[in-house]
Amino acid sequence: MRGAIMNPEHVPIIPPAARSLQVALFLTIVILVAQTIVGFIANSLALLSDAGHVLMDVFALGLSWIAVRQSARAASGRMTFGYHRVGILVAVVNAVAVVVVAVLIFIEATRRMGAAPEVQGNLLLAMALAGGGVNLLVAWLLHEESRRSLNVRSAFLHVLGDLLGSIGVLVAAVAIVAFGWFWVDPAVSILIGLIILVGAVQIIREATSIFLEASPAHVNVDELVREMKAVPGVLGIHDLHVWSITPSIHALSCHLLVENQSISQGCLLLEGVNELLSSRFSIEHSTIQMETEECDPSALHCTFSPRGLTSVHEHD
Repeated sequence: MRGAIMNPEHVPIIPPAARSLQVALFLTIVILVAQTIVGFIANSLALLSDAGHVLMDVFALGLSWIAVRQSARAASGRMTFGYHRVGILVAVVNAVAVVVVAVLIFIEATRRMGAAPEVQGNLLLAMALAGGGVNLLVAWLLHEESRRSLNVRSAFLHVLGDLLGSIGVLVAAVAIVAFGWFWVDPAVSILIGLIILVGAVQIIREATSIFLEASPAHVNVDELVREMKAVPGVLGIHDLHVWSITPSIHALSCHLLVENQSISQGCLLLEGVNELLSSRFSIEHSTIQMETEECDPSALHCTFSPRGLTSVHEHD
């Protein structure tokens, strides 16, 4: 498989995301303590629901930090793909935790909508400003890495939910201080819950696709096959599999039908195919077997069975 990178001593290199997650975790713990204390004093569900989500953030950021460290471990004889999928598993756990928090927020907000209690708007306003500033800083720390890692993106979703929560708390505080609208507090809580719930569902869907080894969303398999067949020397393709190890690491394996040729000619052909996969489809890891006799012209995708790989006809 091409594209594997490891230092000579097989010592895992800790990604930059680990340090960002450490700083984010510390700041989040500070804001959690502050929001919990002020939330009880001010009697604000919006603030306490936001604190509940911050508690999940502490859990999420901690797990994500562990996952980043694990994913940096070198591959071994037992874990030949390395530990990249640890981050995907953590992403699912984090997303499910967000769903649970959102449901709890909905239940309590519904109860309070009927008889909204009095809330101390001034304390709420001060905490919203402080919490929003910290959440903005944490979100900035994680934003860049969240584009490359589903694990970090799941943690970023928690933090983004907090940032939106702080904005919502700020709106509620202004409404309470200016107009005495105490019902805005639970209403904002419901809105916060809906926003973070949508993001959690998206992460669960993406992680499920990765675990099921579906083809990457950005890869049109029909187009991929057409362009591979257009490479000079490629006569046919079968036993094709395309999947993702993580959202940023994609892999492909297939059999190529080629003319009988020297090894050096085959290497040049293979180099052209790999260049296509890398430049057009962001697939850096490929395992390609070249054959001169066609197994089954209709078997683009072979299926797995307890006996091994099979297609319409027996496949060797």
